[in-house]
Amino acid sequence: MTISLASWSVSAAPSQAQLQFFDQLKALCGKAFAGKTTLDNQPSAAFSGDMVMHVRDCSDTQIQVPFVVGENRSRTWIITKTDTGLKLQHQHKHEDGTDDQSTLYGGHTSTAGWAEAQSFPADDYSKDLFIKTKTPQSVGNTWHMYLYPNESFSYRLTREGREFRVDFDLSKAVALPKANWGAGK
Repeated sequence: MTISLASWSVSAAPSQAQLQFFDQLKALCGKAFAGKTTLDNQPSAAFSGDMVMHVRDCSDTQIQVPFVVGENRSRTWIITKTDTGLKLQHQHKHEDGTDDQSTLYGGHTSTAGWAEAQSFPADDYSKDLFIKTKTPQSVGNTWHMYLYPNESFSYRLTREGREFRVDFDLSKAVALPKANWGAGK
């Protein structure tokens, strides 16, 4: 039996749905939106307080979205176009602007997704970081983003035994928050 390698194909470019998702998020650049935790099966003080996402620092290949919780301006979501899809990274900074030990973890799309929804299973860098930082339960993380223009944006984390979701109201922009720690602007 002969198997033709021509029948095996790997996407050499982001899917149309991934590009649409990216462009819809980029269209929000310069705006900020209020959010709230809508699901958290392991509540944490780290996610209590007013929440704001600020779509900021957008280019044709990368979008940075600071995620502010109360006075904590340590978190930024970074969505990057790659040769094969979209990559999500979580940048964490200390108040003095230096990198947290747990920074730039995330994942890469493994399916085409939809223009309104993309999922990012943890990548190898993240899994290694989670083991190193003694949070092995996070090895199975998948992050999801849902974007319905003029309606809502949702950020969701799932793994065995854990689910967390924050929803943002895109129908009404809010005042821009201070720059995130280490942003320098």
